Amino acid sequence: MVVAARTVTSTVRVLETLPSLLRDDNRVTVVFAYDPSSAFNDGVLDLLQAEGCRVMPWEQLGDIEPDLILSASENIDVPDGDCPVLVLPHGVGFQKLVPDSRSPESRLSGVVPDSLLESGRAWLAVSHPAQERQLLAARPETAGRTLLVGDPCFDELVGSRPRRGAYREALGVGEHQRLVVISSTWGPTSLLGRHPELLPRLLARLPADEYRVGAITHPNIWSAHGAWQLRTLQSAALEAGLLLMPTVHAWRPALVAADVLLGDHGSVTLYGASAGTPLLLAAFGDDAVPGTAAHEMAALAPRLDLRGDLLRQVEDAVDRHTPGRYDGLARQAFADPGQAVARLRSALYRLLELPEPPSPPPSPAMLPVPQSPASPVTSWHVTTDVTGAGGRAGEPPTVTVRRFPASVAAYGAPLTDGPASFTHLACGDDERDHRLAESASVLVRRGPAPSPVEALAWIEEALARLPGSLLAVSAVRGGWCLAGLRDGRTVEVAVTGPVLDPGLHAALVYGLLRVGHPLDGAQVTLRTGGSWEEDAVLRLRPTRTAGPSA
Repeated sequence: MVVAARTVTSTVRVLETLPSLLRDDNRVTVVFAYDPSSAFNDGVLDLLQAEGCRVMPWEQLGDIEPDLILSASENIDVPDGDCPVLVLPHGVGFQKLVPDSRSPESRLSGVVPDSLLESGRAWLAVSHPAQERQLLAARPETAGRTLLVGDPCFDELVGSRPRRGAYREALGVGEHQRLVVISSTWGPTSLLGRHPELLPRLLARLPADEYRVGAITHPNIWSAHGAWQLRTLQSAALEAGLLLMPTVHAWRPALVAADVLLGDHGSVTLYGASAGTPLLLAAFGDDAVPGTAAHEMAALAPRLDLRGDLLRQVEDAVDRHTPGRYDGLARQAFADPGQAVARLRSALYRLLELPEPPSPPPSPAMLPVPQSPASPVTSWHVTTDVTGAGGRAGEPPTVTVRRFPASVAAYGAPLTDGPASFTHLACGDDERDHRLAESASVLVRRGPAPSPVEALAWIEEALARLPGSLLAVSAVRGGWCLAGLRDGRTVEVAVTGPVLDPGLHAALVYGLLRVGHPLDGAQVTLRTGGSWEEDAVLRLRPTRTAGPSA
C-alpha cells in the first residue's frame, strides 16, 4: 500500500488513522510517496522522518504496482494503473470552497480530479449520507464511488472525554482555570487571517490566574509562513503563556480540554461544537458551503464582538451554554458515531482484496496526553483590590489579585489605582528585558529555594541589584514564602491549600503594604478574580539589615 503524502494536513490525518487499521498485520507493507507539488508541502518530509516512515519519491510511483493508494489529499495526480485509490477527508467532509491549483476558480474541498473520477479507480470516504447526496449533486461521476464510514477523528474526540482532566493537567491548566481555545483555518477569511491580534488581546483581557489561552492553527498556516515567522508574529502572545499547539496530534487533546472555543468555519471548530464545547464565532468566511453542517453552525453559534468586553463574552459563552445545543450539527455531519475505525478497516481490506485480520474490530482509542507547548510568563501587570482592611475585629481583609502578562500590556485595558486598588509590575528572576526588571516594584524568584537561608540570600541580592523595587519574594521548599521588604523587614507567608505561584504571595504582601495593614500576625483571604480563594497567615521574622533606599 502506498500512502500519498502531499501536505502536512493530509499526512497527519493518515498517520492518526492508519496504525489502528493495520495493527499487527504483517501481510501489508506501507510506503509513503512524497508528492512535492503542493504549495503547502513544507514540513511533510520532516514529519515522515520523525514518525519513522519509509519514503519514496513521487516520480517512482509509476514504476511500481501497488495494491492500493491511500490519501487524505484529494488533489493528487496518480499515475496510470489499475489499483484503487482510497481518499479520506482531511477535515469534516466537503464543507469548504478552496482555490483550485489547476484553474483560477474555486473548487469543493475533498473532491478528486476529473481524470481520477473518470478512471473509476477513486473511492471517497464520507462521514454522513448527506455528503453522498452533496457529492452526487455537484459531481454525478461520484455515483457509487463513496464509502460511508463515519469520522474516526470525531469518534476519538468524543471517546476521550474521560481523560479530559489528564489533558488539562498536562497543558498546565489549573483546577480553577478555564481553557479558552482559538481555532483558525487558513486563508484570508480565517480567524487569524482577519484578526491576527486576537490572541494577544485575549491574553491581555483574561486574568491569567483564571484563564489559559490556547491556539489550534491550520497546518497550512505553518507551511505557508513557517514556524519561525508564525512565532515571530505572535511573540507577545507566546511570552504571555499562549499554548500554541503543534500541528501534529496535540490539537485533539487540547480541543477535548477546552472550556470554550473561539473559532471560524474550519473543521476544528465544527469538531469542537459537535462534541459539546461552548462556542463563539470570531470569523466566518463566505467559502463555507451552504447546506453543510459548517454553514448551519453559523446560524446556531453566537458571534464574538471584537470591540466588546472579551472577558464578559467568554464568561457568558460558558455560563449560558446549554448541553445539546449543537447535537444537531453532530447528527448532520457524523453518522453512527463510534463505528468509523471498524468500518474503515473493512473498506481498506476489501480494496486490498484481503480478509480482515481475526482480531476484533478496532474501536476509537483515547488520545495520548500531550506535552505543554507554553513558555513561562516572566513579568506581570498586577492589580490588588483590598477590602475589609481596618474593619471590624475578627474579620480578615480580602486581597483580590488579578495578573496580566506584561508582554501584552499594549492590548489590555489601562490599569489605574484607586482608594483600595493598586497596580504594580512584578518580574520573575528569569525576565530577559532589563528595562522591565529595573522598573518592577516586585521581584519573584521562579523556583523554590532549598532553605530559608538561601531564600534570604537571594532576596538581599535582588534588592541590592534592583534598587527600584519595593519587595522581593522567594518560595521555600515546603510550600511557604519569604517576602523581603525594602525597609529590612521579612515576612513569612503561608497559604492553606495547594502550593501557589509565589507571585500571588508577593501580590498579597504588596496590597497590604499599600493600605498600611499590619503584617505581623495578619490573617487574610487571598482571592483571584474567579471563585478560587484561600486563607493566608503572615508573620514578621527578625529584622534584616535594610537594603539601599529606593
